[in-house]
Amino acid sequence: MSEAGHQGQLFLFSRLLQEELATGLYNPFPAYPYSGSVRALYPLSPRRLVPKTIKHPDWAKDGIPKRENRLSRSKWDLLDAAGQDAMRKVCRLAREVLDITAAAIKPGVTTDYLDEICHQACVERDSYPSPLNYNHFPKSLCTSPNEVVCHGIPDQRILLDGDILNLDISLYHGGYHADVNETYYVGDKAKADPDSIRVIETTREALDMAIAMIKPGTPIREFGKIIEKHAVSRGLAVVKTWGGHGINSEFHPPPWIPHYGKNKAVGTCKPGMTFTIEPILTLGTNREMNWPDDWTNVTVDGKRTAQFEHTMLVTETGVEVLTARLENSPGGPIPMPEAANAQAKDH
Repeated sequence: MSEAGHQGQLFLFSRLLQEELATGLYNPFPAYPYSGSVRALYPLSPRRLVPKTIKHPDWAKDGIPKRENRLSRSKWDLLDAAGQDAMRKVCRLAREVLDITAAAIKPGVTTDYLDEICHQACVERDSYPSPLNYNHFPKSLCTSPNEVVCHGIPDQRILLDGDILNLDISLYHGGYHADVNETYYVGDKAKADPDSIRVIETTREALDMAIAMIKPGTPIREFGKIIEKHAVSRGLAVVKTWGGHGINSEFHPPPWIPHYGKNKAVGTCKPGMTFTIEPILTLGTNREMNWPDDWTNVTVDGKRTAQFEHTMLVTETGVEVLTARLENSPGGPIPMPEAANAQAKDH
């Protein structure tokens, strides 16, 4: 490195140090080689409390999902009418909480502020935010901006015009869990970025295409085929580490649902099954790395990713999307750039 470059780095480090001292905010991992633009910004706010009058899952105290850890991976639950109604209710509440939280997204707010909104909305609905202390996760939702693949921890980072942000929200109410997530554009600059539009809208479409296949008898392995085919048609890659899962009175019971082709998932959809599909697509490589917080998962090349998720119920004739968007839900699709459409037609 040249002397001028070295002096420039020292100046930048000095300025960041001065800012941290002035605000009390700091990067907890100063030696970590971040892959993209997003940095952790601490301190984390204190753990938010859930009133004792609200039913807590078994990990609320010690962070260990004991019942879930004892589940057989080959036994899938089929819900009776009462269980299905309970899932409809908790999923309706989850959609309300996601929409309330998403409505607060704008440049200048922190992800911790969004966590506060989510937490309060859960409590107001007599619900426990399922992620809170699940395997010691410290917050009530996951906020994953830009190159963060999933499981981002809400902190003091301010959202910037041009960011994209995934909100992953889960509720526990009436003894059942709901799970839903969407990726949103932060400010007008994001909606003008062709790459951000391509990764967000292709992921949204891929989930919709997979949901359209759900009916009794559909093999679990088929969802990944259509998701990856659509991703590749737009020059995107599927992150293979993370998949959909069963969901009911447990947060992550079987089955495991891969989002890529040539997977070996066994079994078929059956009436009464409730599960999620939640593909993650990326503009670059699908290889990932973890931050030292043991949760935040990012692309190794720092390129952007998007994710969408719904909780579904398999019916006798097809599927009921329990977390479906409402007419007034924030966000929603915007037109795909012409270049991406042309690329899709070429395939």
